[in-house]
Amino acid sequence: MRFGIDVGGTKIELIALDGAGRAVLRRRVATPQGDYAATLAAIKALVGAAEAELGVTATLGFGTPGALSTVTSRIKNANSTCLNEQPLKDDLEALLAREVRIANDANCFALSEAADGAAAGASIVFGVILGTGVGGGLVVDGRLIEGANRVAGEWGHNPLPLPEAADLPLPACYCGRAGCIETYLSGPGMAADHARLNGVELTAAELVRLAEGGDGACAQATLERYERRLARSLATVINLIDPDVIVLGGGLSNVARLYDNVPRLWSEGVFSDAVATKLVPPAHGDSSGVRGAAWLWPA
Repeated sequence: MRFGIDVGGTKIELIALDGAGRAVLRRRVATPQGDYAATLAAIKALVGAAEAELGVTATLGFGTPGALSTVTSRIKNANSTCLNEQPLKDDLEALLAREVRIANDANCFALSEAADGAAAGASIVFGVILGTGVGGGLVVDGRLIEGANRVAGEWGHNPLPLPEAADLPLPACYCGRAGCIETYLSGPGMAADHARLNGVELTAAELVRLAEGGDGACAQATLERYERRLARSLATVINLIDPDVIVLGGGLSNVARLYDNVPRLWSEGVFSDAVATKLVPPAHGDSSGVRGAAWLWPA
């Protein structure tokens, strides 16, 4: 039995997969905000309860924000900042009394969708998370690519390409830089952009509902700015790795108009006379990341 655990900014989710890759149990709890010790305790309780319910001792794969440093083996680059500089792998192995495997949550998402999801059979797959943060993962011929510095796919902390007047001033990012893609394309980034230009605070979900319902011209303009930014940013990804498929995940992957509008716009920035890359929604929805964490252990 393989367990995947997704340690997200708002929830910690566990899935149990049997030998055939079928989900036999799913559980989730709220993530303790800003509290590393409480996060560890929540994980231990979640795993313990699931193993007791199923009567098994499972392999454990974890999807987390950020990545393990190749220098310190501690978490780096996590937008759930309480994890940064923490020896998460060592602490989990001590707490759970077994080896665990850890990968970036976007890497887990990409691995799941490349294995048997929306990009099954594709040679080069780029998985994108558009949610509380913006992440990415790269899978080539079924193999997760982490890179020499374990930052492969981390497009969210590149600068937004070709800023327009409406993109200025460059917003500050938690990473210490300004104008990162994440500050524009995350859910909070969309909300902040709308508030800055319109003086009205709405969540990304509220903005999408208004725009899709035809009730808000300002919300519509916010979505159009978002689409242009996403198209420019993904055009750079296509120019660098030329993926067969880009799969969107996270809350904003549910915005249906992105799949038509963004490919229409990204051709302006792709260095090719035609763009064959497909932009698709995830086959496994919000289960994809946690499924990919379980698949860090092969069958």
